[in-house]
Amino acid sequence: MSTDPKPAANQPHDVENLDSHECWRLLRSVSVGRMAVWVDDHPDIFPINYKVDHGTLVFRTAEGTKLHAATSDTPVALEADGVDSDSGVAWSVVVKGQAAAVKNQAEVLDTVGLLLFPWQAGKKEHFVRITPDSITGRRFKIVPPLTWWTPLDDATRSGLE
Repeated sequence: MSTDPKPAANQPHDVENLDSHECWRLLRSVSVGRMAVWVDDHPDIFPINYKVDHGTLVFRTAEGTKLHAATSDTPVALEADGVDSDSGVAWSVVVKGQAAAVKNQAEVLDTVGLLLFPWQAGKKEHFVRITPDSITGRRFKIVPPLTWWTPLDDATRSGLE
């Protein structure tokens, strides 16, 4: 009988909490996340594509709600996730911290070197850097669809098609 514990992600209902090193590795493996900000009197979420840069996240955006909300005094949160379809293991990383416009000329030149190209066309001349106060992550095995799928899923889908 083996006494070696199995990794939490291999057990169907267990969640593996990730250390910060693994969180950063996973953040580097994808380029899109969802940033939560506070706008006026309510939360809002924006998809962003980003790059990891020396323990921070950098994204480009245009003038508007996202830029103004992100660079206010209110902290932001960013979530990125992924799934390995071969193993059925998913992960999610959340970064919480302060976002600030990149304005220093040397810093702007450094961020341009990240080759960060927005997915949406348009003038995206503002670089924003998120400096984390915390970073957390989880990894877990996705349960088979029959455990969460219901017949109503198909009924809803076929009505929309």
